[in-house]
Amino acid sequence: MKKYESFDPNPRWVKPRPPRGACDCQLHVFGPTDRYPMRSGAAYVMPTATLDMALRMHHALGIERGLLVQPTSYGTDYRALLDALATAGPNYKGCVVINESVSDAELRDLHDRGIRVARFNFLNALNLVPSGTSIRNTMARVRELGWVVKLQPPAGGMAEIASHFESIDDIPIVIDHMGRTDLDPVRPMPNLKKIFELLDRGNFWLMLSNGYRLSKSDSCWDDVIPVTCALVEAAPDRVIWASDWPHPLSTKPVPNDADILEFLFTCVPDERQQRKILVENPERLFGFT
Repeated sequence: MKKYESFDPNPRWVKPRPPRGACDCQLHVFGPTDRYPMRSGAAYVMPTATLDMALRMHHALGIERGLLVQPTSYGTDYRALLDALATAGPNYKGCVVINESVSDAELRDLHDRGIRVARFNFLNALNLVPSGTSIRNTMARVRELGWVVKLQPPAGGMAEIASHFESIDDIPIVIDHMGRTDLDPVRPMPNLKKIFELLDRGNFWLMLSNGYRLSKSDSCWDDVIPVTCALVEAAPDRVIWASDWPHPLSTKPVPNDADILEFLFTCVPDERQQRKILVENPERLFGFT
């Protein structure tokens, strides 16, 4: 199994502090493995990254809310996620991957326990790419529950999968990880063009995350700033931010999480827009009170 980089266990104190009620719209918890074993055939194994570690990171960054996302390593075994939600309290909600093996009764139970988002993973490396039939079935069930949908784009970007979702206009759909976009907003290539088209539709949202992975630089990530600004400008009321802690599948050294949040402040220096991205937009999307 391929070895991936681990997260920085010593999160630095963020300065300046984010606005009160700031939300991290994607993080994961892993382990301990003796209590929460990985599914058979999991594509990767992460070092232990418990809720306590995550909350310590959030405290250092000034984050008060979060969306805990089911790792693909657990498949539809939701025990680690649900236990974390029960401990974290009402400021945290959950996101799961579902399929036909998850019954309607189980979905209602998940809803009652704080799950509000269903995610599709299109990375081939994760061995969970859904079929067209599964996508249609899941969207119908999500619509009935009033949930949000999140999309993990394939390595080639959003242009490869957009056709599955372009006809849907009544469910909020979040494009994760900046859609794994191209980096030239002046002369956009197919993936970035498609993201702008989807954002024009009104029900598509964008998650600012993993910009450091898109960058060709190992430190300042300046090449990501223009496209980040363009995406925020395209849909200022439908952009959210995430740490993606503990950074699964990282093939290069993982930055300190404080650096990742401070990079958002560099890209978006306006405090009013920072508040939208970190507080108001996720509050409206996920139903935080």
